[in-house]
Amino acid sequence: MSRGGLARTPTAVLISGRGSNMAALVEAAKASDYPAQIVLVISNRPEAAGLARAEAAGIPAKLVDHREFGMDREGFERALDAQLREHGAELVCLAGFMRRLTPWFVARWAGRLLNIHPSLLPLYKGLHTHERALADGAKLHGASVHFVTEELDEGPVIAQSAVPVLAGDTPETLAARVLDVEGPLYVASLAFVASGKAKLDGGKLRFGGEAVGPG
Repeated sequence: MSRGGLARTPTAVLISGRGSNMAALVEAAKASDYPAQIVLVISNRPEAAGLARAEAAGIPAKLVDHREFGMDREGFERALDAQLREHGAELVCLAGFMRRLTPWFVARWAGRLLNIHPSLLPLYKGLHTHERALADGAKLHGASVHFVTEELDEGPVIAQSAVPVLAGDTPETLAARVLDVEGPLYVASLAFVASGKAKLDGGKLRFGGEAVGPG
């Protein structure tokens, strides 16, 4: 799709909750020179506040309730995939989407699937990142946007933002400080991918045509 002559990559956002990072992406995509256009928001939970936020912004908002599929994880993901394709999505951003995706879905969207994680990967993969950083006495914490691969939080990192860990921090105060940088970080990372500057190639990140990272 395009606006004002600029090709814009149709992008969907998957959420499970309030949709703070989704809202940041939607706001950024209002700019005619932003290389992604948000065409769909999907939640796996009917109570997710982010659905109403998306609708208020004029973005199609859909519910695909994982509970209706029982243990059939792939069945749930096929329903997700059908919605994504119906709306013409070419990129998918996970933004607080609390479901582990199967290899089937990851392979189907390989190189077009992004996630934001509240730590400076490879540190603190998985859950309870703020508690773990505090328990370790970390001086820096933050957020990472990465390409999604089959292994949890293992995909190549596109960009990171760091915040200081302050004396007296609790998991809640540290989480709030990280959240402040997550939106701008995701906006920048999606722009890199939607514009073609950052790509997943053979399991490695290529930025501006150059391979980034070990190996």
